[in-house]
Amino acid sequence: MERHPLKRQVFTAISAALLSIGLAHGEGFTLTSPDVSGQLSAQQEFSGFGCHGGNISPRLQWKNAPKHTKSFAVTVYDLDAPTGSGWWHWVIFNIPANVHRLKSNAGDIARHIAPKGSIQSVTDYGKPGFGGACPPVGDKAHRYVFTVFALKAPTLTLRASTPPAMVGYYLNQDALAKSSLIAYFARPK
Repeated sequence: MERHPLKRQVFTAISAALLSIGLAHGEGFTLTSPDVSGQLSAQQEFSGFGCHGGNISPRLQWKNAPKHTKSFAVTVYDLDAPTGSGWWHWVIFNIPANVHRLKSNAGDIARHIAPKGSIQSVTDYGKPGFGGACPPVGDKAHRYVFTVFALKAPTLTLRASTPPAMVGYYLNQDALAKSSLIAYFARPK
């Protein structure tokens, strides 16, 4: 005689749901970077605000996007910035669906390395393009979240002047899937 048939039914239902989610997403939408392995380097450190880095966006690549993806977007966000609302370091959207990587320094607007048709909107540094890590001296290591979004729409009707939080809102509304990686950076005393 089974003592807890309801628990078994709930467990079976949850297991089936998780399995179906896993099957629907195949191997899983994944973001990686050959330039970022847990820590950001001086290459990805901002150049300004007392920081002296290269301000070079890292190479990023993604795979296994959902079948009906029409475009991609990438954001970089500092969860630990002492602002009360974090800090947006990079927002690039309208990346064509046939593009699955960003080259090193694609965040430098003047170099025109980013995919054709993509838009880099303003960051919390007040200008478009990549703005590297620059946490306060002596603060704990900050978490920089790199996220790629697979989107339903081929383009978002937003401009380079659109504030990053508003772009983030539209990205989350239009996302089919997203994948993130986290890197850390600190400036010792």
